[in-house]
Amino acid sequence: MNKIKEWLKTTPYKSYSIRISSTDASFRKYYRLTNADNKTVLLMDSSLEKESLKPFLNVTEKLLSAKVNVPLILEQSLENGFLIIKDFGSTHYLDILNNINYKTMYTKAIDCILNMQKADASNLPIYDKTFLHFEMNLMRDWYLQKRLKITLSEAEEELIEKTFNTISNIVLQQPQNTFVHRDFHSRNIMLTNNDRIGVIDYQDAMNGAITYDLVSLLKDCYISYKREEIEKLVLEFRDKKSINIDNKTFIKWFDFMGLQRHIKVLGIFSRLSIRDKKDCYLKDIPLTLKYIIDTASRYDETKKLAEFLKAKC
Repeated sequence: MNKIKEWLKTTPYKSYSIRISSTDASFRKYYRLTNADNKTVLLMDSSLEKESLKPFLNVTEKLLSAKVNVPLILEQSLENGFLIIKDFGSTHYLDILNNINYKTMYTKAIDCILNMQKADASNLPIYDKTFLHFEMNLMRDWYLQKRLKITLSEAEEELIEKTFNTISNIVLQQPQNTFVHRDFHSRNIMLTNNDRIGVIDYQDAMNGAITYDLVSLLKDCYISYKREEIEKLVLEFRDKKSINIDNKTFIKWFDFMGLQRHIKVLGIFSRLSIRDKKDCYLKDIPLTLKYIIDTASRYDETKKLAEFLKAKC
């Protein structure tokens, strides 16, 4: 905190009071700075992962160019790992979603995804087959082996690898070369004072599949709604995107992208607990696991994985 206060003395925000605002799954911390007139800004402390700031600044420019509402950068110190950014307030989508408004709120967020997908993804890291598998292997390493203490047999290893290969093949069948936020869910979507969506936590953006952010939004690991209604929203996205593909195929693309993401997330939530001592994410494992089993049970290619997880977890 002393280093932050020393740096603030060199900025226009030296007279602002400072208090902790939030932390996230990474090593970043956020502080809210407030002046005498109650004007606020946020200080992003990335001093423990300074390398994340340049990607954050790069992606911010891409999204601003696409007219996405992201925080303006007001001050920066890359050597210290500090940014001062526009404050979108404290209202996350998760705070306001309910059974009455979720369709309207999700439609609003779908429009935001369509806008994000206009951003230039040409020099972003590619979500290729190798990376899709790297992420899915987090489940095997951190959830099955380290959290559940399961020793996999050779047959189980083969089942997992074969299923992962099928999942990645189907993910790569859908349109690629698209800007992917990678974490576009209810805790990273803000509702600002003027009722606009504010997008945060996008520094890990990649170039990948067209349904990835749609899955993050509609199969959120922190809140869920009826599948029948979610499918309608999935097809609404397809129609707005003018993708000429039948319902069954597009839903399958969406589902297999969801399998990839949720398999990864099981590993990440487990790693956050085991390695980083952040146990708060353990409560979100049951919904994430439910998504995987429910979806995998629907398709012949993945039914055996669903059976394996039901037996072991």
